[in-house]
Amino acid sequence: MLKRCELCPRKCRVDRTKGEVGFCRLSDDVVMNSAFPHYGEEPPLSGTRGAGTIFLSSCNLRCSYCQNYQISHDIQGERLDVEGLSRTMLHLQDKLCHNIEPVTPTPHVPRLIQALIMARQKGLRLPFVYNCGGYEDPDVIGMLDGMVDIYLPDFKYGNSEDALTFSGVDDYHTYALASLREMVRQVGDSLETEGGVALRGVLVRHLVLPGSVANSFAVLEMIREKVSRRVPLSIMAQYTPIPAVSAHPLLSRRITRAEYESVVNRALDLGFENIFTQAVDERALTPDFERDEPFNW
Repeated sequence: MLKRCELCPRKCRVDRTKGEVGFCRLSDDVVMNSAFPHYGEEPPLSGTRGAGTIFLSSCNLRCSYCQNYQISHDIQGERLDVEGLSRTMLHLQDKLCHNIEPVTPTPHVPRLIQALIMARQKGLRLPFVYNCGGYEDPDVIGMLDGMVDIYLPDFKYGNSEDALTFSGVDDYHTYALASLREMVRQVGDSLETEGGVALRGVLVRHLVLPGSVANSFAVLEMIREKVSRRVPLSIMAQYTPIPAVSAHPLLSRRITRAEYESVVNRALDLGFENIFTQAVDERALTPDFERDEPFNW
């Protein structure tokens, strides 16, 4: 697939094995910014020893408000071959992390899966978490059947207008929905845990954006009607404006408590059974990937 890249809905069809680059600006190696135990994920993922998070560079979206913009809008980090990435996974296991969680895996997925297979052959036993932005090709997700233990997709938009305005694609919800349905087919519509730590299943994240409650409602209704009300949701209040949107009429502010509570209440009204929530406050939650510890909050 790297010879005619169709890993995501953009289908750039460039030959990445010859150095041609498409939207993600990646060739055929992996660019990793950092890897460490991460304690800021949802409780079933972070547990007591942290998620084994691998922050990969670039993205197949370029959301104007992205909290990880330093690495998602740019190519920053160490270039790794498959063996190097597999060693990283095993190192995180040695640190007693609960899982292996690559962030924004979509453009890297062929090498990532090669590394996962190699690491498993060398003794990796941890659940593999696919933490993606939701703009996925369901056929590619289908190829991951049996490899991924926990799917952690975003579901950012329930309408074309917001998706086009904020992320530059008008077909986001179509692909996000189809991909989520395939994820649920593989691992079920719940989250299996042991001792409070996730072992298998799915958890859908939705970041509430300022002034966009209607979009959030549309996301919830779509998941309820087209997938399942059993799907666990992480409704996120942590939106923090980045410099690029400091003058935007909506994105330049934090969300209000009323906005957030209206989204949570809508999820409850729709019958969702498992919802993770966040406090609405003024903490600056944007990571800084120029630091050794990006999440030093």
